[in-house]
Amino acid sequence: MEALRETTGGLFPAHVYLLDGNSLVSYIKAGETEAYTFKNPIKGFDKRGRKFATVTPNPFRVKTQSTTITVKGSNGKEYQVDQEAKTCTCPGYTFRGACKHLGNND
Repeated sequence: MEALRETTGGLFPAHVYLLDGNSLVSYIKAGETEAYTFKNPIKGFDKRGRKFATVTPNPFRVKTQSTTITVKGSNGKEYQVDQEAKTCTCPGYTFRGACKHLGNND
């Protein structure tokens, strides 16, 4: 994972972004210290026409080793389950916040 600070200027504030490849995982607003982390990373973060600088040390509290596994749902589709973060990419978790893949189907 990579932490980048926006240096474009103009209309783009100097937020700090945490990227996993081209997926936006989390960000810290300019002038703040608390990170906002997305339940599901936003794929396709577009860096075209913008400038960034790598931030070291990484200001995000991130796990060093992924705890995400791929599971196959009853319909045959594959979903990403993170047992540590208690998240899943299936429709049940997305809409209800609970699913059978995590074992928290109340």
